Amino acid sequence: MLNRLRSLLPFAAAFGSKSAPLHNTGIQNIMTSAGTAPEVATFASGCFWGVEHIFLKHYPIAQNKGILKTAVGYTGGKSLAKDPSYRQVCSGETGHAEALRIEFDPSIVKYEELVEFFYRTHDPTTVNAQGNDRGTQYRSAIFTNTPEQQTIAERVTAEVQKAHFDARGKKIVTEIVPAGTWYDAEDYHQEYLFKNPSGYQCPTHRLWW
Repeated sequence: MLNRLRSLLPFAAAFGSKSAPLHNTGIQNIMTSAGTAPEVATFASGCFWGVEHIFLKHYPIAQNKGILKTAVGYTGGKSLAKDPSYRQVCSGETGHAEALRIEFDPSIVKYEELVEFFYRTHDPTTVNAQGNDRGTQYRSAIFTNTPEQQTIAERVTAEVQKAHFDARGKKIVTEIVPAGTWYDAEDYHQEYLFKNPSGYQCPTHRLWW
């Protein structure tokens, strides 16, 4: 946490709260290749800088791999904790998770592929922790946006558990819950590691298989 705050302070001071995300700039009224509205996937797996970074590295928007737009933000918190700030979320008092919201084209990338990639890129067996980042805001969670997503997420979780964790004696502790209210994080958090490559990155955000 302290490393993250140290990484953030000079960047926030230089750019303030109005800096625009690099990949998302100018994208309005996004449509899929079929001319329909995109679907939304919402994941939490530790520091949201690294979660967004690894998804966009492997699904670059410019390469038309299915991800159309991303945003980091806060979700899953207490109903009375509205529009929380980064510091409030980091305190753990609001109950929110740092999360990534993905708008994607299901004709190019399926929701189950994104769920599996989510599992490939963090440690889903640690409770409220990724690496040295500790607290409920760093919990592993899938926030489902439809009943179908709930079913798919549960199925993929069972498949990943059997294929990658049973033999190691580890248990996936990821929450799979219906999505609640979403709040965008402050502008300087959006695509932070693309704009600040030397910034803090959690070591669990890598390809595990």
